[in-house]
Amino acid sequence: MREDQKKKNQRNFIATGILFFAFILYTIIIKVVDVQAIGPENSKIGFATINQAIFTFFGDNPFWYHVTEVTGILALMVAAAFGLLGVAQLITKKSISKVDIDIIVLGGFYVLVMIFYVLFEVFIINYRPVVFDEGLEASYPSSHSMLVFCIMITAIMQFRSRIPEKRVLLIAEIVSIVIITVTVLGRLVSGVHWFTDILGGILLGAALVMLYYSTVECIKYMHKK
Repeated sequence: MREDQKKKNQRNFIATGILFFAFILYTIIIKVVDVQAIGPENSKIGFATINQAIFTFFGDNPFWYHVTEVTGILALMVAAAFGLLGVAQLITKKSISKVDIDIIVLGGFYVLVMIFYVLFEVFIINYRPVVFDEGLEASYPSSHSMLVFCIMITAIMQFRSRIPEKRVLLIAEIVSIVIITVTVLGRLVSGVHWFTDILGGILLGAALVMLYYSTVECIKYMHKK
C-alpha cells in the first residue's frame, strides 16, 4: 500500500511539472504566433485572429465585469475563512506544529498564488482589449480567473475533508463550481480579457492546484511512514 502511494505521489509531481511546462510553452507560443497590433494603442497580441474574433463577438459588457468582481470577493472571503481557521487552531493549540498540515500548506499556497498574481503585473505578456482610467493594464494570464480557480478548487478539497454532512458538502461544492464558472465565463464575455488570457489563467491555476494537492498528499504519506 505504501509503495502504491509513493508511486502515486511521484505521478502527482510529474503531472504538476507537465502542467507548469505546458503553461510556460503556451506563454512562449502566445508571444510568437499570429502576433498583430490589435490591442489598444496598437499593443501587440498573439493569436490575434481568434482573439479578435471572440472579442468582437462578445464585445464589452460592464455588467459581467462587475459580476466577476463580486465572485472574486467571494473567493477571497473563502480564503480568509481558511486563514482564520488556521489562526484559531494556532491560538487554541498554542503551537504551529499542531495546526492541521493541510491548512499550513494552504497558507503557503495562497502566498504562492499571490506571487504569480504580482509577477504577471510586472512582467507583462500583453494588455487588456479595453482601456480603463489607469490606461493600459496587464491582461495575461487572467489573474482573476486564476485566483478564483485556485481558491475554490482547493476549497473543495478542504470541504471534502471537513464537512461530514453529504448534503452540506454537495451544496458547498456546487456553490464553488458556480463561482468558478461564472468568473471564467464572465471575464470572457465582459471583454476585459482576450480569450487566450482566460486559457492561460486556467492552465496556470491548474498547475498551482496540482502542486498544492501533490504537496499535501506527499506530506501525509511522510507522516504515515
